[in-house]
Amino acid sequence: MRLRCAVLDDYQGVATEVADWSPVADDVEVVGFARHFADEDALAAALADFDIVVTLRERVPFPASLLARLPRLKLLIASGMHNTVIDYAAAEAQGVTVCGTPSASTPPVELTWALLLGLARGLVTENEALRAGGPWQSTVGADLHGRRLGLLGLGKIGSRVAQVGLAFGMRVSAWSRHLTKERAEEFGVELAASKEELLSSSDFVSVHLALGDRTRGLIGAAELALLKPTAYLVNTSRAAIVDQDALLTALHEGRFAGAGVDVFDVEPLPADHPMRSAPRLLATPHLGYVSRANYEAYYSGAVEDIQAFLAGSPVRRLG
Repeated sequence: MRLRCAVLDDYQGVATEVADWSPVADDVEVVGFARHFADEDALAAALADFDIVVTLRERVPFPASLLARLPRLKLLIASGMHNTVIDYAAAEAQGVTVCGTPSASTPPVELTWALLLGLARGLVTENEALRAGGPWQSTVGADLHGRRLGLLGLGKIGSRVAQVGLAFGMRVSAWSRHLTKERAEEFGVELAASKEELLSSSDFVSVHLALGDRTRGLIGAAELALLKPTAYLVNTSRAAIVDQDALLTALHEGRFAGAGVDVFDVEPLPADHPMRSAPRLLATPHLGYVSRANYEAYYSGAVEDIQAFLAGSPVRRLG
């Protein structure tokens, strides 16, 4: 009897197209789910008859309470090699092997710049006006050359965002709690004296920090108030780093020029979520890692994980 493998959040229905699943076809039946399950009850019911689950990034939590309701589950594969929403201790206790996959940091870098450029040049506003027979030019674009780009975080993603900013002729500075001047200088970036100095002096601010106890709510009402009236804020990292209520208030009150956001406190966003109608907001449905090359890496890696698991030698184990 073949094992059953569920692929969660396969919104585009491409999981079995972007990778070759034939190496495990004789042993595994693959079922993709294009819709997101809103709660644990619905998810537990949908996954009850599956031995393997492939989940994208950190979109679906796997706490002990859910794992306990999945007695058939033997292999849980999470795309990438870092996942904070899986209870590893509970998985181990239940005999569930957890594995990761290859992942690239370039797709979120590219989306960051898509949002930043879209905001700077009013692309959505101008495109909608052009298609609807509206005014011919109604916005005045913000320049990048010579302006200051402030990065919260200078890791794999932040450092690549910095390189693009420098190519545009921007002055780039960065800040995080443990960032050193030497590390910043490796990338031709200035070390900001403080988070507050970075926020108050930057024309564009982009968030590239991991979510943790020290970064949750790092940007609240007081920090947003430091932004220039002409500044833009971009967050492709984690929603909880920026206080969502404070962000909505600032956008409605027009305290700064606008925000580009790819991450939200609830995903997918409910139809009536205030982020869907917020002014001065360019928003995308968590597309940071959604690129063909990355999906090929995720699902090809999942196939490799399944092969190794079936052979009794799991690879890329997490936890």
